[in-house]
Amino acid sequence: MHELPVTQALLDLVVERAAAAQAARVTDIYIEIGQLASYVDESVQFYWDIISGGTAAEGANLHFQRIPLSIQCTACGRSFQPDGRTFDCPDCGSERVRVRSGEEFQLVGLDVERAAQPRTVEV
Repeated sequence: MHELPVTQALLDLVVERAAAAQAARVTDIYIEIGQLASYVDESVQFYWDIISGGTAAEGANLHFQRIPLSIQCTACGRSFQPDGRTFDCPDCGSERVRVRSGEEFQLVGLDVERAAQPRTVEV
């Protein structure tokens, strides 16, 4: 259920960006979700289908890309992906690390159809 608030925030952002681009309709939405983020693609899609109705983003295809966890040792500076058993630095053995990537939930792009420009036709 915690996907509902982030999906609503995503919809608000998409609708805002579509309006700024004078788009008639949003066709595709590209989202990055980090490995550590606890959001489930199917749940985001489920809520999206419900709350996007009646907006310029209704029926848009959601494209999810998972970002792997990357951490950096604060002792020696090495960046690495943990092996799943420990977060210790493989170079110096330090336990002092920080997350570099893997916590994201962000909109990275969208495809839109532009509104038809009204034009005068002489008869």
